[in-house]
Amino acid sequence: MSLLDHSRLRLLTSGAILALALAVTGPASARVLASVDGVEITDEDVAVALEDLGPTLPQQIEGPQREAYVLDYLIDLRLVAKKAAADKMGDGEDVARRLAYYRDKVMMESLLGKVAREGATDAAMKQVYDEAAAKQKPEEEIHASHILVPTEDEAKAALKRVKSGEDFAKVADEVSKDPGSKGGDLGWFTKDRMVPEFGEAAFKLGKGEISEPVKSQFGWHVIRLEDKRQKAFPSFEDVKSQVAQFVAQKSQTDLIMKLREAAKIERTEAPAPVPAAPAPAPATAPAAPK
Repeated sequence: MSLLDHSRLRLLTSGAILALALAVTGPASARVLASVDGVEITDEDVAVALEDLGPTLPQQIEGPQREAYVLDYLIDLRLVAKKAAADKMGDGEDVARRLAYYRDKVMMESLLGKVAREGATDAAMKQVYDEAAAKQKPEEEIHASHILVPTEDEAKAALKRVKSGEDFAKVADEVSKDPGSKGGDLGWFTKDRMVPEFGEAAFKLGKGEISEPVKSQFGWHVIRLEDKRQKAFPSFEDVKSQVAQFVAQKSQTDLIMKLREAAKIERTEAPAPVPAAPAPAPATAPAAPK
């Protein structure tokens, strides 16, 4: 499958998942909100219009005002559509072609939504989670604090203070130039999240040890190791929504590929060449301590 095929499949399946969510959470029975020459407009009609209009609606309109805005749009839509029908505009080839397209689109989204719902079972999600957990390699992470200053002399002065018994967090709050770490606390992180010089020095420390001044592109660090542990794989409940989305999209993609393989597809023109993949982005330094 080409890159363009993958892109198209992602577009199809993402739209179907949204349609599925709206269909599942919709009202059990329609509530009539208005009528136009005897034709009712319900809250379900408003929900469909909201799905279609989405980000094109004025952002400042929220809540009940948003629904009232869409209801007015539907009233105008019915009036204009009725006039267009009276003018025989629905008999044109262009309108018929567009109606056929949108009918196919709605049918596609309905089927893919059904496939997503049926595919994202608890058993399927648990299987995907267990397989991912089994492939997770053991990885060490540490909890560390640091003091970041511009010069080596300032780092030595800060180190002298903490070695003399001053509280590390107090010194960090007073002199550190890293505003993102209260008391110098960096929390838990793996080695690859830090710039190399910092990561190498921090992961060599024992629990409670304090490093000599360490230079990185951000300045000079004094590092204290708070604790070490093996990185825990996230629990099923923590990632259930992501797993559900993955399983749903895979179910949809599998169906589309099965249908394509069973169909006789003939192109009257050669497909456009797939654009060359962009050059890999230059490697960047690991994230700076925060």
